[in-house]
Amino acid sequence: MVKVIDGTNAILGRLASYVAKQALNGEEVTIVNCEKVIITGNRENIQREFQATRERVGSGQKGPKISRVAEKVVKRTIRGMLPNYRRGRGKEALGRIRCYNGLPKEFEGVKKILAGKEKTGKFIEVKEMIK
Repeated sequence: MVKVIDGTNAILGRLASYVAKQALNGEEVTIVNCEKVIITGNRENIQREFQATRERVGSGQKGPKISRVAEKVVKRTIRGMLPNYRRGRGKEALGRIRCYNGLPKEFEGVKKILAGKEKTGKFIEVKEMIK
């Protein structure tokens, strides 16, 4: 059975650790509305650090490519919480995770796990960070 998680107002780190643990236990996990996941902290600092990382890679230096697509940002965060994602059980667990922007038609009638809560304090949504 597939667990469908609604990422609206979910804190990225908490969501990622929960999904990683479920995937390691053998569960198929799907996250919808990845663009509405939030990152807590100072908005300007988060945007500046993300842009600095992208510019450092884009200035002719070798390094990882940093995606600007919301579902890839979320999946990469989850990947960082898996043990050795290139081999063994980490690779299998990463294969059990699916991330989507918005709500695909196949998941419209499915019961979703609500991972988020009310927006309070300092935060930025993933879709605002990747602009």
